[in-house]
Amino acid sequence: MTTQMIIRIEPSLKDKVSKLAKSEGKNLSELVRELLENYTKERDMGHYIDELWDAIGGKLSKENINESDIEGIIKQVRAQNA
Repeated sequence: MTTQMIIRIEPSLKDKVSKLAKSEGKNLSELVRELLENYTKERDMGHYIDELWDAIGGKLSKENINESDIEGIIKQVRAQNA
């Protein structure tokens, strides 16, 4: 279920945003929803951490590193930084 949100903006800004939305094949509501979704995703720490874990997992898989290798790698890095 959706709900309405009322915001106040200058008419010139509304016109500019409406034109941009139309040029992308969207209406103003679709564009604002997309902007708000992106805004919250960018600032949601949980989402950021999930993406980070996905990137790390992808890199480990690509380099053929498995769970049993990780402890040794951690010890090696800690010894280098000691």
